[in-house]
Amino acid sequence: MFRTLATKAIVPVTCAVAGFVGVCCILLYTSMKQDCIEESILHANDISGVLVRSTRYAMLKDDREMLSNIVANVSLERQVDHVRIFNKQGRIVFSGEPAEVGQLLDETAEGCSICHAGGRPAETLRDMEQARRFTKENGVSVLAITEPIYNGPECSNADCHYHTAAQVVLGTLDVGLSELPLQRTLGTMRRELGGFVLMVLLLSVGAVATLLRRTVIVPVQSLALRVARVLHRPGAPVETVPQDELELLECAVESLEQGVGAGSKTA
Repeated sequence: MFRTLATKAIVPVTCAVAGFVGVCCILLYTSMKQDCIEESILHANDISGVLVRSTRYAMLKDDREMLSNIVANVSLERQVDHVRIFNKQGRIVFSGEPAEVGQLLDETAEGCSICHAGGRPAETLRDMEQARRFTKENGVSVLAITEPIYNGPECSNADCHYHTAAQVVLGTLDVGLSELPLQRTLGTMRRELGGFVLMVLLLSVGAVATLLRRTVIVPVQSLALRVARVLHRPGAPVETVPQDELELLECAVESLEQGVGAGSKTA
């Protein structure tokens, strides 16, 4: 396939370096992508926690107008895709989209199944369990956080509330954030890694090619050229002179063996 020593020496090295660097960059990108996603989840959890604490006082006072205004104002943020508050039965009581208020969500729907998978709904969730990622019909990726709204002594002991102390979870806050910033970051990361891979390939292959040329290819080509001149002389035992340097050297060794063999028989 490869006729010259240069291609035989450099092409396999190029393929090996490209494969090694490519695999390393894929593993590095996968790890960095996972770190970015986890960091985004933690950031979204912080936002949902702040929102729960911000609405706590309005819930204690049963101030539905204030709650509705808080949810509506948060929904206006550019990165926020949706904000919903569910009651214990899974009905939307507050939402950034007024048309959603009153809708009853199925327990098997996305975002609900993680708590309602067993016979008894889960009362606590870890940070990573609260998160879910999905793509909307318009192609926008969304990172959503399901934050339980827990009962507390100030709730169960309040005169205006009917929640008992035995009711651990009063409802659920669902916050969805657009993943466009995350996708832009990952896109920039892919471009930078691609440029890094190209730079490493050019530098490493160039350095190896230069080293091979100075220490191996040029000396072997010079020796092969001298062998070719000898084999082209009249009376040379080889009828067809190959073009490959290594094959030329092989022919030279065969000619030398034939000459040694003929000399031993004459003696």
